[in-house]
Amino acid sequence: MDETYFTEQDWRRFLLSLGENPDRPGLRDTPARMMRAWEHWTSGYAQDPAEVLKAFEDGAEEYNELIVVKGIPVYSHCEHHLTPFFGTATIGYVPHGRIVGLSKLTRLVDCFSKRLQVQERMTSQIAEALMVNLRPKAVGVVVRCRHLCMESRGIRAPGEETLTSAMLGELQPNLAMRTEFLALARES
Repeated sequence: MDETYFTEQDWRRFLLSLGENPDRPGLRDTPARMMRAWEHWTSGYAQDPAEVLKAFEDGAEEYNELIVVKGIPVYSHCEHHLTPFFGTATIGYVPHGRIVGLSKLTRLVDCFSKRLQVQERMTSQIAEALMVNLRPKAVGVVVRCRHLCMESRGIRAPGEETLTSAMLGELQPNLAMRTEFLALARES
């Protein structure tokens, strides 16, 4: 077990600090479950985006259009309140002689979402990792999430979504390409 994670004893103390009895039947196994859950929810720190994005030289030599993957699940935790935020990501890129396996885009989102995050930084990290490791002509990322810190406390605004985007390479100056990507990202 990695020493950086909370131990079962730490989670027992947490339950005690709430005024709970960690020995009651419903909570007896909760410290062990919490330890495993947070190990999973923060496993992105141990992932290297460069390893996730192994590319293929074959198949993209002449391809010069957007490749878009939509509906990529996002499950993360807000670094301000440690509450979940969740939604979907859309990633598009125009290859420059190299493509990446489509499942790798989902793994890349998972790598950055399984860290304590803010949605804005996560969106930029995904786009920058693609740009640096795949070296495409263009990258676009749109993330749409609901934040439980807004829905369950404070303003209590259930169902509101936050949208963030990052456009790199040719998507920045090329209005036609940018418009096409955003239209594809919007389509259901």
